[in-house]
Amino acid sequence: MKKAFLTLAVGLLSLSSFAAETNSTPEQTEAKYTAAIEGRTADILKILALTDADRSAKVHDAIMAQYRALKVWHEENDAKLKAAKADTNATAQIHVSLKALHGKFLGALAESLTPEQIEQVKDKMTYGKVQFTLNGYLTAYPNLTEAHKEKIIELLKQAREEAMDGGSAEEKTAVFQKCKGKINNYLSKQGIHPQKK
Repeated sequence: MKKAFLTLAVGLLSLSSFAAETNSTPEQTEAKYTAAIEGRTADILKILALTDADRSAKVHDAIMAQYRALKVWHEENDAKLKAAKADTNATAQIHVSLKALHGKFLGALAESLTPEQIEQVKDKMTYGKVQFTLNGYLTAYPNLTEAHKEKIIELLKQAREEAMDGGSAEEKTAVFQKCKGKINNYLSKQGIHPQKK
């Protein structure tokens, strides 16, 4: 009886928190989203450690604007992309505006940051997946030549450009998973196989 009551209480509690989540006003949802992207932006600015307040404010505003623009873009286009999945021409057309957003964002960053600092922003927006994935390959394939490493980094950085525009962490991770398939194919064609443990 006690166990049944406890299960019921937990169920009601999770139901009420779900209801609170779904019954949020647009203002509450917006405030929650703003807090989330402010946190992400603050993390990026912390790594950049900019000493000039004006530059820091410009970079802050550019990153915040990009997060908002990406949210709007995905809300407007994700369903269209899903519907056009098999049609590569249609998906390419839909992605044109996303590429434009990407270019505009990088242009805004370039006004205040060095190329090295822009690399840091890209890495932070994609959870450091370039280095993390590279480290995995260096461990699994300890005898890679410099040329092989350069090719892997090139492919990972291409993936990072795409992942930066992802609408969720899952979407960004999926881009890198796809990239790992390309890297594995490349290494296999080079006759390189992971070291057996």
